[in-house]
Amino acid sequence: MPSIIAYRKLIDAVTTIELRRPEDPATGQPLGQEIAELDGVTYYVLPDDAALPSAQPEGVVPEAVAMTRELRDVLRAVCPHVAIINQRVREAIAERYSMADEIKLLRTAPSPECVAYNAYAEECRAWGRAEKAKLGL
Repeated sequence: MPSIIAYRKLIDAVTTIELRRPEDPATGQPLGQEIAELDGVTYYVLPDDAALPSAQPEGVVPEAVAMTRELRDVLRAVCPHVAIINQRVREAIAERYSMADEIKLLRTAPSPECVAYNAYAEECRAWGRAEKAKLGL
């Protein structure tokens, strides 16, 4: 499971000092991503195999997050990545089934069409859960 790190950005009138992130050795691109900010605390997710550089900017103190159900629920509610994942799940289902189709399936259940709809919707939801798991959420 990915690691979630919490830290406070150092912000003044001119500068924002953020966490120094690990880089992908092959591409030099930063690994991980910011997932939310709550009460001045920034939450950042690191992939399973990544570690923060030990040298961080002065005053930036990253801490590993002990995830609770309550914190996970709050982060899910405010994380823009989760909102995008949820929207993509809804859009994937809507590509195949209109709202009218879904209502009709509810009225005609149980039926082979309803079973097919449920299987497809669950496939879309499973994708969404896997994407949220990559965020540690």
